[in-house]
Amino acid sequence: MDAMTPDDLARFHPAVRDWFAASFAAPTRAQVEGWPAIARGDSTLILAPTGSGKTLAAFLWCINRLMFEALPRPDERCRVLYVSPLKALAVDVERNLRAPIAGIAAMAGFRGTHYEMPAVAVRTGDTPPRERARFRREPSDILITTPESLYLLLTSSSRETLRSIDTVIVDEIHALVPTKRGAHLALSLERLEVIARQPIQRIGLSATQRPLDEVARFLGGVAPHSRVSGSESDAGAADGPAARSRSLERQALALREQPPPPRRASQRPSSSSTPRRLLSRRAAIRG
Repeated sequence: MDAMTPDDLARFHPAVRDWFAASFAAPTRAQVEGWPAIARGDSTLILAPTGSGKTLAAFLWCINRLMFEALPRPDERCRVLYVSPLKALAVDVERNLRAPIAGIAAMAGFRGTHYEMPAVAVRTGDTPPRERARFRREPSDILITTPESLYLLLTSSSRETLRSIDTVIVDEIHALVPTKRGAHLALSLERLEVIARQPIQRIGLSATQRPLDEVARFLGGVAPHSRVSGSESDAGAADGPAARSRSLERQALALREQPPPPRRASQRPSSSSTPRRLLSRRAAIRG
């Protein structure tokens, strides 16, 4: 970890910068390279080792927005959705979010700066009916859930609370891409995109996602406004499926030029020769 530079956190609110400087020696590479794309609103795929701060890289800009931007109407408060294939991880993330939110609130209070305290809710199969009803009445700013619970939300009256979502974070994305659960989640994300009031930024996180271009296709989905650029060089906006496909091919080529890590047989890419429609979003970042 290198020493922190002023530019690393320049885009964040001063209270966020103060909290981060008091908590960490410096941002990790995943954070330094991920924050610019996330702050621009680009959908972003972050590949970085365990312990490299990927989750904080995804959440910190969201927390920055939620705490220091104008509060929306009560029925439009739910703006950030975190999806994990592991129910235990979802609960851990909810607990781990308390520290940065509380720390930033303390720094803002010390500076005399007004802030909003984000509400965080967890929706899994273990969520009591009372908590589910409360979420329908009073949507939280951040919702933490699993693929299966997201499907149930979208097929119930609670879907009205999801129309205001503008950011989706998919953790452990490598565990979803080759599975039926992943296909199920891909459909749910497209259903969410249809009902949302604005285009949704998608952020994918994993330490072991391979092949990266295949994961980027999964994350990007089929939204017509999607864009792709390479991780090694910026290709800019790509208009139309063909241009987007060429852009991702350049990205995949740049990645293949580096020595690949050892791969188990179960991790081999699909041998299917039928290309899926590529409308993946903007940045795939190697941590």
